[in-house]
Amino acid sequence: MRIGVTFPQTEIGNDIGEIREYAVEVEKLGYRHILAYDHVIGANLRNRPDWQGPYNLETSFHEVFVLFGFLAAATDTIELATGIVILPQRQTVLVAKQAASLDLLSGGRLRLGVGLGWNQVEYEALNEDFTNRGARSAEQIELMRSLWTEQSVEFEGRWHSVPDAGILPLPVQRPIPIWMGGGSSDRALRRIARLSDGWMSNCGKEEAGRVLLDRFQGYLDEYGREPGSVGLQGGITINPDDLKKTVNDVNEWRELGATHVSINTMGLGRVGGPAHLELLRAFAGEVSLA
Repeated sequence: MRIGVTFPQTEIGNDIGEIREYAVEVEKLGYRHILAYDHVIGANLRNRPDWQGPYNLETSFHEVFVLFGFLAAATDTIELATGIVILPQRQTVLVAKQAASLDLLSGGRLRLGVGLGWNQVEYEALNEDFTNRGARSAEQIELMRSLWTEQSVEFEGRWHSVPDAGILPLPVQRPIPIWMGGGSSDRALRRIARLSDGWMSNCGKEEAGRVLLDRFQGYLDEYGREPGSVGLQGGITINPDDLKKTVNDVNEWRELGATHVSINTMGLGRVGGPAHLELLRAFAGEVSLA
């Protein structure tokens, strides 16, 4: 199982030296991937008293493709994973082009996590339809895989039309692995089992989460997916007061069949890159990252 880190998007700040140092250090420590969240624009809560979302206008996010282009130049081996790009609010061909360029410039280190998102305000600001985002995402994935593997693509779908054209240069990975997030509804879980190279699960290790994992495995069997061909990623927020508890959490995900796990350091009152690295150094001393 590959243990990586969740980039502290909302807490690392804007010091480019600290951002670079963070990536270089987690690679040196032996972590296997850096996973970064995606949001493009935040809602102003002044006139939204009933807002339920975790992020808003005051929450800082570095754009993931630009961020990973920067980190690709600063690192050598660590995998760069989007977790997740909100695919249906972005132009499909442009995402395919950005991902191909990033994969090439990083030497084939991109794992493209995609999902549907929850923020209708963000969809509206990006001029995309929030209501059909699930159905559109399936067509987006089909088109992107074609663009990454064929010199020229002739595609006519419900929402996309490509008139015998292609992107160049093509990525190193053909196709780039597409992992999918979400899975809280049965429809979403089926979509992930049918289309994805892996599931970035937020279901947790408790009983309800295990039920979802069993259902997911059933859908993989139903769609004829080969055993071991679809990855599973879990997420853990580090416990700074009990690192051995965090190690136990990692081992529980391993026992559940996870191929990847991401260690999150956000939400613990740590601000700036060095504060987050301090936790990750301590945890690296408690667990085998090989």
